[in-house]
Amino acid sequence: MKSSKTRHSTRRREFLGSLTAGAAALSVATLLPAQAALADRPLNLDDTNAWFEGIKGKHRVVFDVPRPHELFPFAWPRVFLLTNAATGTPEKENSVVVVLRHDAIPYAFEDRLWEKYKFGELFKADDPATKTASTRNPFWKPKPGAYKFPGIGEVAIGINELQASGVMFCVCSAAIGVYSAAVAQGMNLKAEDVKKDWMAGLLPGIQPVPSGVWALGRAQEKNCAYIFAG
Repeated sequence: MKSSKTRHSTRRREFLGSLTAGAAALSVATLLPAQAALADRPLNLDDTNAWFEGIKGKHRVVFDVPRPHELFPFAWPRVFLLTNAATGTPEKENSVVVVLRHDAIPYAFEDRLWEKYKFGELFKADDPATKTASTRNPFWKPKPGAYKFPGIGEVAIGINELQASGVMFCVCSAAIGVYSAAVAQGMNLKAEDVKKDWMAGLLPGIQPVPSGVWALGRAQEKNCAYIFAG
């Protein structure tokens, strides 16, 4: 008789295998229906455009985050603010935009979804504390002292902490639509149910945008300097 640990391991492999199969289905056949869905049900562009009007700082940057990349997508916005403050420009006089797109979209979601859909393994996003696939969003409300850098000390790089410093986060709706559909396919669920679940789990203050590349273009039209963070 198989032990409970062995059965759990087998079920886990089967579950992850189904997710991988779904994600592997991101072909033209998957993308075309997603493209049609975007055209049929566009986001409220008035809200989205109004969000971009918040870019008014003296110094403006947009960080392009297409994939998990350790601490860097969250450390660099803080470094930008700290070094500007050190050279005479307070936080409130800067504008920092972070675009979460492609494989970085899980950072826009609450812990519940990371655990339920195995985001850490699906998107290859490790927990900085354990160095293994994360079962939580490691950059949402981290514990005090969670992130320290040699020569600098503790740094506030949680998404909520960066938001408190005026950093603006947005997430690619096109990627949410495609990945949620692929995951639904792998898990034998309805695509619309999975997407609805994901949208319900968006973190506070994170703005959905039509696509990440669209947002990068709009931010640069607002005179944000482009920085690749992935």
